[in-house]
Amino acid sequence: MHPNDATLVSTAMIECHGIRMSFGGIPVLKGFSLALEPGTVTALAGENGAGKSTLMKIASGQYKPDEGRVEVRGEQLHSGDIQAAHRLGVAIVPQELASIPEMTVYENLFVGRELRSPIGLLNRRAMIRKAKEFLKPFGLDIDPALRMGSLPVGIRQIIEIVKATSRGARVLLLDEPTSAIAEQEVERLYSVVRSLRDQGVAMLFTTHKMEEIRAMADRVIVLRDGNLVEDKPLRELSDDDIIEAMIGRELEDMFPDIGTAGEETALSVNNLVIGSGTPPISFSVRRGEILGLAGLVGAGRTELLESIFGMRQASSGSVKVGGKTVASGNPAAAIAAKIALVPEDRKGAGAVLSMSVLDNASLPRIGSFSSAGWINNKKRSGSIGEIMTSLNLKSRGLGQSMETLSGGNQQKVVFGRWLTGPVDVLLLDEPTRGVDVGARSEIYRIIVDLAEQGMAVVMASSDMPEILSLSHRALVMRGLAVAGELDKAELLEPSAQEKIFRLASGLEASTKKDIENNDK
Repeated sequence: MHPNDATLVSTAMIECHGIRMSFGGIPVLKGFSLALEPGTVTALAGENGAGKSTLMKIASGQYKPDEGRVEVRGEQLHSGDIQAAHRLGVAIVPQELASIPEMTVYENLFVGRELRSPIGLLNRRAMIRKAKEFLKPFGLDIDPALRMGSLPVGIRQIIEIVKATSRGARVLLLDEPTSAIAEQEVERLYSVVRSLRDQGVAMLFTTHKMEEIRAMADRVIVLRDGNLVEDKPLRELSDDDIIEAMIGRELEDMFPDIGTAGEETALSVNNLVIGSGTPPISFSVRRGEILGLAGLVGAGRTELLESIFGMRQASSGSVKVGGKTVASGNPAAAIAAKIALVPEDRKGAGAVLSMSVLDNASLPRIGSFSSAGWINNKKRSGSIGEIMTSLNLKSRGLGQSMETLSGGNQQKVVFGRWLTGPVDVLLLDEPTRGVDVGARSEIYRIIVDLAEQGMAVVMASSDMPEILSLSHRALVMRGLAVAGELDKAELLEPSAQEKIFRLASGLEASTKKDIENNDK
């Protein structure tokens, strides 16, 4: 039965009717309607900028739409009033958690509704006792007196869910629920979601990950450019169906063809030791070559890239670019040697979100736009504007704040900041993490184009299709060392993914290829 059918609407926990919303005259939602039934989990999919977060904020009472209305169990929600949404039983758990790290778990659970004694004093014993009761059904056997900031992000997120349901929430909106959660904590979240579904809670969650949709959702709705383009039970949709609905085109061109690597060696890593007592790492990368780094979490991929870039001091060994040794532990020397790093933590280490596109893109090479201490803004804007146009950056201009860009466009700015000067070696750490499917295909094109221009690319990725499709070769890491190497022919074999996993997990000692030193 379609979600807008009259029979379904009469039993819906929450309904959005004809929602329209624009920002700065740009339409974000174009007449969207939605109804959520009790005891269901709905995945809200779509590229960054499709309108997902805006819809969530309207449904939770944070935004007032230009047109349309929201009803919760038949009662109209006065938009723009999040407290009214709470009273009606609607709660949102945002991607950036709203918990207060300096306060205890029980203080977070009772903030704004503290229990007091008959004479008005805080009844901390009662709140601790009730907090234990709230936490127990969610499998959290923790001391409510612990400071919130001392807990893993995954546990803090579940506590936010506990807070919402303890206040009577029957509609729960989860924005990118696993974006900041360690892999081992994800299954706990899945269990919590299934438990709440069985209790009749209606849930809507956003995600870029197909495995999350398969693990949690009963139904999938897809937004594209502010329009509802798909709404079906999950069982009727393949992963390709969902992705193609999101991006509006076939998946055949997701990964561009990679060119032939050159003969000249650009990067040489010689006997580099990145951990105490770990084996030395040696490899080389040619101009135009994309070297993939595969491995499980904690295998040492990030540590290796940071050691090459000088952010991390290696115990021993050397890095050479174009045959010249780069001073170790010195990022400035690495930049001078034409090495660039796009880090995994885009928001924490890659970009300053409060700054503009122009200022972010200027950061590594501000000296090249300056003279006698003065910035030549005309030169800077011209150079960076040209680069961002070549990267197909979708923005309102160079003055737009980074925090208002989608994840994919933020990543393009982090890429583009290096392209205002020469780069011989490009280090990429999880280049598409948190980026939607459509933007991924554009980033893949950028990576391949840069390699074809002669850059040597070293790409660490946990996304197996990226390693298999974009790499000329791949090193598999385990325990801060290289466990094996696969060439392109091996990466194209049907057993490649299994072979990488066996190397990464220690189930296979080595590949047939001698990886001790690949300098040729």
